[in-house]
Amino acid sequence: MVSDTNSMLTASSVKEAMLQTLSADAIALLKQLIETPSFSREEAHTASLLEAFLQARGISFNRKKNNIWAYNLHFDPAKPTILLNSHHDTVKPNKSWTLDPFVASEADGKLYGLGSNDAGGCLVSLIAAFCYFYDQQNLGYNIVLAATAEEEVSGKEGLEIVVPELPEIAFAIVGEPTEMHLAVAEKGLLVLDCTAKGISGHAAREEGENAIYKALQDIGWVKSYQFPKVSETLGPIKMSVTIINAGTQHNVVPDACTFTIDVRVTDAYTLEEVVQIIRSNISSEVSPRSIRLRPSSIPVDHPIVQAGVSLGRTTYGSPTTSDQALLDCPSLKMGPGHSARSHSADEFIYLHEIKAGIRQYITMLEAVVTKNNPQE
Repeated sequence: MVSDTNSMLTASSVKEAMLQTLSADAIALLKQLIETPSFSREEAHTASLLEAFLQARGISFNRKKNNIWAYNLHFDPAKPTILLNSHHDTVKPNKSWTLDPFVASEADGKLYGLGSNDAGGCLVSLIAAFCYFYDQQNLGYNIVLAATAEEEVSGKEGLEIVVPELPEIAFAIVGEPTEMHLAVAEKGLLVLDCTAKGISGHAAREEGENAIYKALQDIGWVKSYQFPKVSETLGPIKMSVTIINAGTQHNVVPDACTFTIDVRVTDAYTLEEVVQIIRSNISSEVSPRSIRLRPSSIPVDHPIVQAGVSLGRTTYGSPTTSDQALLDCPSLKMGPGHSARSHSADEFIYLHEIKAGIRQYITMLEAVVTKNNPQE
């Protein structure tokens, strides 16, 4: 009994020391990432940093464009695979920054810098979790890590070109700042470019057909329309007109007016159905920019979700869109940090959030990958 107790204490001490090392390495990597500009489609240098980090730890990796991915050491094609994914691109800093966005500075337990919260803290925490499991044997699942590009612009050379290179994914954890709560569903995104057409004429005479007035009728419908079906997890579909353009000069009746509709789509409709409903109700031409950013979800009774619930985390449906939209598998959005800090001036993440995030990722994954009969 004494021997068993000592063994347990030793194992616990070893794990705690490992967690401390993983946290220190993760924070050091995050500081490097902050100080290396990585705007969307310009992430080559941070991709190289991630390569160097993995290489220094003897972890083989793959690279395609500015995307890096790696498999656990004892990868077994016969086992199901878990994907750990987050992005290393950032938006450009807004003009309200009072600090240098490319200097990783610490104050009052906070780490400041562009991309610290969105999604650097999530990325380095997932990397730490991957490193923890990397050389473990007899896991019930394989684990693949993917640090991807172009998330902030919904680009086509990020996660979208990595997924075809991967084995079938049983489920994914996508790192975005959620305070480590469990976003079990996420809205999809449709961006619709619309054109109302009229007939040009002189503004001083009763001639022409004003395209702005036609557009306003359609915009009024967009503002007031409520889709009948409401998602249990994501609520109603939300439509917003966010851009409008028309006219060339004050005395010419415009013959065209363009406007853009931002549509946050739920699992109650397919994206194609939403487009068809809008087209059938407005007179303007409707052109979707893409139909690829679909709603995503994971069952609340899924083992990885229940592992989070057992730690006191709450489940919710997220109104924002991430790279989850590109995955055709159950996926959970979760990560350290707070979404309200994303894209904000003087962006920061608390250091304790990273440490707690690493611990929670590992604890939740342990509850799943160490089971004898993994469930997808």
